[in-house]
Amino acid sequence: MSDRKRKATSAAPAPEEPSAKQQKLPSVKKGADAGCCLQDLVDQQRSEKRGMAFNRKRVRFVSGTEKVKQGSKGVLYWMSRDQRVQDNWALIHAQQLAVEEKLPLHVCFCLVVPKSELSTLRYYSFMLKGLEEVAQECKSLNIQFHLLHGSAGEVLPGFVSDHSFGALVTDFSPLREPLQWLEDVKKKLPKDVPFIQVDAHNIVPCWVASPKLEYAARTIRGKITNLLPEFLTGFPLVEKHPHTAIRTAKPVDWDKTLASLNVDRSVGETAWASAGTRAGMAVLQSFIDERLKLFKTHRNDPNAAALSQLSPWIRFGHLSAQRVALQVKHCKKGSSESVASFLEELVVRRELTDNFCFYNKNYDSVEGAYDWAQQTLKAHAKDKRSYLYTREHLETAKTHDKLWNAAQYQMIIEGKMHGFLRMYWAKKILEWTSSPEEALSIALYLNDRYNLDGQDPNGFVGCMWSICGIHDQGWAERPVFGKIRYMNYSGCKRKFDVAKFERSYCPKTL
Repeated sequence: MSDRKRKATSAAPAPEEPSAKQQKLPSVKKGADAGCCLQDLVDQQRSEKRGMAFNRKRVRFVSGTEKVKQGSKGVLYWMSRDQRVQDNWALIHAQQLAVEEKLPLHVCFCLVVPKSELSTLRYYSFMLKGLEEVAQECKSLNIQFHLLHGSAGEVLPGFVSDHSFGALVTDFSPLREPLQWLEDVKKKLPKDVPFIQVDAHNIVPCWVASPKLEYAARTIRGKITNLLPEFLTGFPLVEKHPHTAIRTAKPVDWDKTLASLNVDRSVGETAWASAGTRAGMAVLQSFIDERLKLFKTHRNDPNAAALSQLSPWIRFGHLSAQRVALQVKHCKKGSSESVASFLEELVVRRELTDNFCFYNKNYDSVEGAYDWAQQTLKAHAKDKRSYLYTREHLETAKTHDKLWNAAQYQMIIEGKMHGFLRMYWAKKILEWTSSPEEALSIALYLNDRYNLDGQDPNGFVGCMWSICGIHDQGWAERPVFGKIRYMNYSGCKRKFDVAKFERSYCPKTL
């Protein structure tokens, strides 16, 4: 790398649209045949679990009241993080409560669009199209689906009172905004209505896996592994609800709703990923059939089709990580090492990110880093950078590094970046900006604005690992990075064919 210093001062033009040749991610099949073999198997597995006991450790009461209000007219599941019907412990629990009390079952989602650069068409289109599938499935199961407009604290307590619901069930997120929504609803909810939270996202509920902030994967791995026999079980089927609601939900015009949203439409939908559980199941089947056997040996090669590509569907809750784990576990024949490697990432590493965000209020700032990392970053904050780039130049992939540009360009167009390159990408931002604080801010902004799996604990921890050493250890000290793990272009060349990736994703104009 050159020793000369280059200061970028003005934004460059946006990258050109890629050619069809550059679209390397597998497209999702549409239609009834997509994922049908796996779907048939899963349907059979759910049917076999009819009547299974619900593990109460998945539940925690947000309110002081635990008994369903008598004389009520229904049970409500406030869907938030886990946007699916089947394989959803929160909805399963809500239905079991409703059946026990002989009450109708309702589902609602609170739609709010913050005024933010992160509110994009890409994000909300994927979400709403997934919710449209949820609404259709709810209708077929005699469950009322309500799309509420406004923040949960503003619209949900009144909705509960107006409909005389006897219990409110919701799912779990460790992030500060959803936790604040929870508190806002709790303050205004009628005191005689139990408010129940179910961790439907993690295999081992976050508060069960550990009561504290874990230092690294090695400190939480044994805890999760020991609990998997209890929690990594099949799911019972969410069945056609036996009690019909008198008050039905208002129909939703999904196209009109999406068109009405005040979002940034310059970050558009992606060509390769279709929203919803059916599409997610199709990607899971293709992973099991085609890519899983390569995962162990080729997962760090961005040119190889070896990754699951499931992160968008897991992030939006269209697909349960527990369902993925169950189906992949059945594929050990001829792929045992790949299965073990994949489950380490899907279960231990992913649930570690929820632990970090739940128990560390500064999960997205340098103040949330370990003391050693904060000290080494501070000590090297004024080190000379060989290159300095503004956020605008980084966003438009205008750096001297063709590999970095290609990775950024892939993210802009496809809403996805290969996991190995995401680490390199974030570490270069630390190297090319004026402070660790600026680097982390830019990395989180770009990740959350463009990636379909952004705005999620995995993204926060991924950037914190790369820039702030979270869940890592101190390494040999060097300029700018201090003791933070270093990655460079030459190291990438030893891992994979860098030139091939650059040719695929970096336009000649860049």
